[in-house]
Amino acid sequence: MENPISALSGDPVLAYTSVRDREELAYKILASLPRSSIAVVQRRITPLLQLDVVGLLPDEVALLVFSYLPYQSLLTCCLVSRRWRALADDQSLWKNLCAARGWRWKTPMNPFRIPDTQNCDYYDDSDDEGMGDEEDSMEAVQHMLLPDDIDHSPFRVRSSSPDTPSTPATAVQSQSLYIPGGAHDYSGTASQHISACVSNSSIWPSSSLMKPDYKLLHQTHIRLRNRMLSASCTLSSLQTRGSSNGHTNTIYCLQLYTYPETGVQVLFTGSKDHTVREWDLRTGGVVRVIDGIHESSVLSISVNNGLLASGGSDRRVAVWDLTKNELVKIIDDHLDSVLCVRFDDEGRRLVTCSKDRTVRTYLLPHIIPQQVLCDHRAAVNAVSISPTHIVSASGDRSMRLWDAETGTLLRTFENHHGRGIASIDFKPPFILSGSSDKHLRLLDISTSQGWSTSPELDTRATVPSLAPAGICESCGTGTGIADRLGTLGRQRAHEDLVRSVALNTDFVVSGSYDFTVKLWDRQTGALVADLAGGHTGRIFCVGFDCTKIVSCGEDQRICIWDFSHGIDTSFITL
Repeated sequence: MENPISALSGDPVLAYTSVRDREELAYKILASLPRSSIAVVQRRITPLLQLDVVGLLPDEVALLVFSYLPYQSLLTCCLVSRRWRALADDQSLWKNLCAARGWRWKTPMNPFRIPDTQNCDYYDDSDDEGMGDEEDSMEAVQHMLLPDDIDHSPFRVRSSSPDTPSTPATAVQSQSLYIPGGAHDYSGTASQHISACVSNSSIWPSSSLMKPDYKLLHQTHIRLRNRMLSASCTLSSLQTRGSSNGHTNTIYCLQLYTYPETGVQVLFTGSKDHTVREWDLRTGGVVRVIDGIHESSVLSISVNNGLLASGGSDRRVAVWDLTKNELVKIIDDHLDSVLCVRFDDEGRRLVTCSKDRTVRTYLLPHIIPQQVLCDHRAAVNAVSISPTHIVSASGDRSMRLWDAETGTLLRTFENHHGRGIASIDFKPPFILSGSSDKHLRLLDISTSQGWSTSPELDTRATVPSLAPAGICESCGTGTGIADRLGTLGRQRAHEDLVRSVALNTDFVVSGSYDFTVKLWDRQTGALVADLAGGHTGRIFCVGFDCTKIVSCGEDQRICIWDFSHGIDTSFITL
């Protein structure tokens, strides 16, 4: 056999051999070398084998290629080379990923508003007025109160001194203004007070000095989501029974709200003590008390675009302008307790429902009566609205879908639960409901598919365990199957009536008479977290965003389950 080394002694050998012959020659040469020499050759020829196709493309074309990748792949691309890292870190890619999830960078704004405080009385009653009777237990209505039976006298706002006479609503703006955490009262107009406050540059939030970093925004949201998946939260109480300046009786309803003018998030609560209170979540203090409007329990509130609507067992619906701090209108149309009020997100309509079995809609901004929907056979306990549709739920165990514009009944979901439905939330096309049968049910109305914690109503073959454990809070990748989450996913549902439900794109939250708050995976229905120990009484309302869950109930506690502890969330729009 010819020595392969001799074949390289002159150029004619290479010039007159085919590529295949040269490949065979190279192989024979490598085969004749010791292993250590082959490793050296491999390191030397590796650069010849690598072709960075993406790196050779113009930036705009390379970014277009990367725009089709999920965030996990972009994070992996950062490890390939400096060129790939610069492309994968491009803000336009991460901005689009955030936009697809509705995650927005928080725009710096003036965080101050004009609050007001009032006193309240004490009422002692443990009944749940916020739900109507179920169809099976209802008797024929023997007496319906007429509008003339309601006291239409102008409401009064309680002054800070018990010896001071009540003041008409038109005088609210001349009251003293209290700044939470401050040592002084300020009198004067709202504009004068705001000008005095914003002159201090130290009040601006930390995000005001930050250039938008959409990769950071996306990673922070993923980190918060993983905190929820692992039930990693801290529990605190905004108020407990007997707290000064807090509610003095059962708290029936709450809503988180972010002021569009300032970007500051607050919490509104309504109570059996006839008042609505606004809480500063940064200080835990009450910054506004709306009193003297309702003559009995406040059962439901809704806040949107600077307006607050409240409904009560006095059959009234009140609409309050938060910016002007004044009453806009009192509606006396319902003939029994108003159990739920809701604004649509676009600020076009207000919808209300009542124990009188009706749903009513009003056009904004002038609050003009529009439709009266009368198809339910029992009290309408809950209502929810989108720009185009209304969903109502009743003690007759049914849900109904209505056209928001015409009031036409589009669809009826009879026997949607085994007992009366107590609560719903509607994020098209998904309707989430909670019932006296102790179960939740989520339904996609476009496909009629969904899940339920009741085996009889669940369309899934099995309840899946949820997600990987060992989740990296930075990149969102997992390292193994979560035995704990799998166990939670197989645990039983609530042990008593599900009084309040809420959902977003990732999770479902429920609050029950069994004193617990539960967090569920929206897609699979698997139980993510069982939050117990916060309440010592029935839970009447829950709400949540990407950083926390809030709950309230008959024990007068407002619990905050915080998943953002130790994480900077100042740039996240809540």
